[in-house]
Amino acid sequence: MKTYSLKKEEVDRNWFVVDATDKILGRMATKIADRIRGKDKPTFTPHTDGGDYVIVINAEKIKVTGQKYTDKKYYKHSLYPGGLKTKTFKELVHSNPERIIEEAVKGMLPKNKLGKSMIRKLKVFSGPNHNHESQQPSEWNPI
Repeated sequence: MKTYSLKKEEVDRNWFVVDATDKILGRMATKIADRIRGKDKPTFTPHTDGGDYVIVINAEKIKVTGQKYTDKKYYKHSLYPGGLKTKTFKELVHSNPERIIEEAVKGMLPKNKLGKSMIRKLKVFSGPNHNHESQQPSEWNPI
């Protein structure tokens, strides 16, 4: 019996909507990363992008445990000397909540060209509305 290997022409992609209201960041991000990568499908192949699209709404209502709300830091560098900028989770929730979920999921994907193509299948919105109704996404509750 031969081992089945998924080809990019055979991939069946679906769209899912996740409501991030009162969800724990890390637990939700792992489920989203698995769905984007395609690890929840029986046809999973490590070298093929066989995952689904995920839309996350209400990103500003995400929760973290412990003292991470005030202590967790996000770093950004301008590539110039002394260009390191830091923001805490609390500051980022108010200024750019989409970045929190994007960075959490991106860190769980492969660090190569395949991972860069996979992260494009994640759409994050801070409010309850999104602009992907024409794809007819189905509701998904990962936790």
